[in-house]
Amino acid sequence: MRKILFFVTLVLVFGLFATLSFAGGKTLVVGQGAEPVGLDPQDVTDNPSYEVARHIYDGLVEFGPDLKIQPALAEKWDVSEDGLTWTFYLRKGVKFHSGTPFNAEAVKKNFDRIVNGKFKRTSLYKPFIKSVEVVDEYTVKFHLKVPFGAFLHILAHGAGLILDPSLIDKGADIKHHPSGTGAFVFKEWVPGDHITLVANKNYWRKDKVKLSKIVFKTIPEDTSRTMMLETGELDVAERVSPFDVPRLQKNKKIKVEIAPSLRVIYMLINNVKYPDVRVRQAFNYAVDKEAICKNILKGLAEPAHSPLAPLTWGYADGGYYPYDPDKAKALLAEAGWKDTDGDGILDKDGKKFTLKLYTPHGRYLMDYKVAEAVQGYFQKIGIEAKLHTADWATYLASLRKPPEEAKYDLALLGWAPSTGDGDWVLRPLFHSDYFAPKGGNRAFYKNPEVDKLIIAGMKEVNPDKRKEYYKKAQEIIMKDAPWLFLHVQKNVIAYRTNIKNVIELPLEILVVKWADKE
Repeated sequence: MRKILFFVTLVLVFGLFATLSFAGGKTLVVGQGAEPVGLDPQDVTDNPSYEVARHIYDGLVEFGPDLKIQPALAEKWDVSEDGLTWTFYLRKGVKFHSGTPFNAEAVKKNFDRIVNGKFKRTSLYKPFIKSVEVVDEYTVKFHLKVPFGAFLHILAHGAGLILDPSLIDKGADIKHHPSGTGAFVFKEWVPGDHITLVANKNYWRKDKVKLSKIVFKTIPEDTSRTMMLETGELDVAERVSPFDVPRLQKNKKIKVEIAPSLRVIYMLINNVKYPDVRVRQAFNYAVDKEAICKNILKGLAEPAHSPLAPLTWGYADGGYYPYDPDKAKALLAEAGWKDTDGDGILDKDGKKFTLKLYTPHGRYLMDYKVAEAVQGYFQKIGIEAKLHTADWATYLASLRKPPEEAKYDLALLGWAPSTGDGDWVLRPLFHSDYFAPKGGNRAFYKNPEVDKLIIAGMKEVNPDKRKEYYKKAQEIIMKDAPWLFLHVQKNVIAYRTNIKNVIELPLEILVVKWADKE
C-alpha cells in the first residue's frame, strides 16, 4: 500500500513540477487598467476584452502593426467586380483548441451566428452580409447586400475573430470559457484579479510563439501599475500616467513607448442649439489646442486636423483652427453676440451666453482638466461655461437622448474606430441617419452633401475613389465645425527591457503573443 501511495505521490509531484516548469519558463505578466467584460468577441465592445481575445482567437484577416490588412486564417481572397461577393481561400491543417478542424463550415457558422443573433456586435455585420456560402472545405464566399469598401476592416475587427464551432453547437459559455485557433489557450479567469493563457502547442504558427504563459492582471490604479512594473511584478504596464513617464524614462530597466493612436478627443456641439456655423467656428478658434497638448497632456497628444486620426484609413487633413481669440470674438459679434452691459459676458436679445459643458472625469487622459481649460478659454471671449460631470455610465446615458431631450450644449468624448477605417468614424458620428439615440451622431449634425459622400465612400470598393470621397467629407465637416476639435491622443505603454516584440496597435490594443522574455 505504501508503494502505491509513494508512486501516486511521485506522479502528482512530477505533474506539479512539469506544470511549474511550463509556467515558469517564460511567463509574461501584463498589467491592464480595466478588467475584460467577456471573451466572446461577438458580444463585447471593450478593448480589454478584445486585447485578451486576440491572443486566443484568429480571424480570417488581421491588422499588422501599421494597421495594414494581413492574411491570417485566410491565405488570400478576391472580390467580384460589382463588390458584392468576397471569396476567401482558407488555410489548411488548422485546428481549434478543442481539436475541432478549422474549415469553411466553421466560418459560415460563426457569421451566421452573429448576423442572425442579437449580440453587441451584430450591428457591425448585419447591414452588409446577406449570406455566407461554403464552396468547398477550404473556400468560403460572403455575399453582401451592398458593396462595402471597408469589408476587410470589419473582418479584421475583434468581432471577426473565429470561434470554435463545437462551442457554438453546444451553446457553451463562450464568454468565460473560450476556444479558438489562436496562439494561446484559455486556462483560468479569477474575476477581479487575472486571466491566464498558456501556449498553444499545436498552433499553426508555433515557431513564432516564445512564451509559455501570459497573465493579464487587472490593476485599475495607474500608480499601482507603475510601481509593480518598477519592482518587476509586472513585465508590461498599460495606460501609463503622463506624470510617471519622466521617471520611468530614467529607469534603465524600463522602456517607455509613446505611439500615435486612432483616438480623437473632441467636444461635440449640440447643433440644434447652435445652428449658426459662425458660433461653432468661434468655439474652435477660442481654444488653444497646442497649449493643452503641451501643458496639460504633457506632449501625449497632437492637435486634431480632422475627425479622423492620421493613422485611420482614409484620413485627410481637413483644415485646422489655430488659437485666435480675436477671430472668435469677431465671429460671435457677426452672429449677434455682444457684451452690451459691460459685465464681461456676451449677450443677445437679452440672453446671456451661458452654456452647459459636459465632461467625464477619468475616462480619457486628463479629460476633466481639459474641460476646465476650455471653460477658461471660453471665459476669455465672453462665454460662461458651467461644467457638468457624472460617473461614466450615467454620463453616456445623458448623451443618448434624442435632440428634443438633450440638455448639453457641448460634451467631451473620444472616438477610436475599432475597424481602423474612416467609415467607422464618418458614418456613425456624422451621417444624419445616426442621430442619438439610434447612433453616435450626438451633435445632431446634418449636411446632405456629407451624407452623400459618406454613403458613396461606404459603397465604393476602389480605395483611391473611397479616399477622395472621405477627403471631401472631412473638409466640409471641419468647415461646418459640428465639434470643437481638440486632439489626437497617444498610446503610452512601458515594459521591462528584457521583453522583446511587444506590439501596441493604434487601436489601443496590446499584442504580446509574439513577445519573448530574455
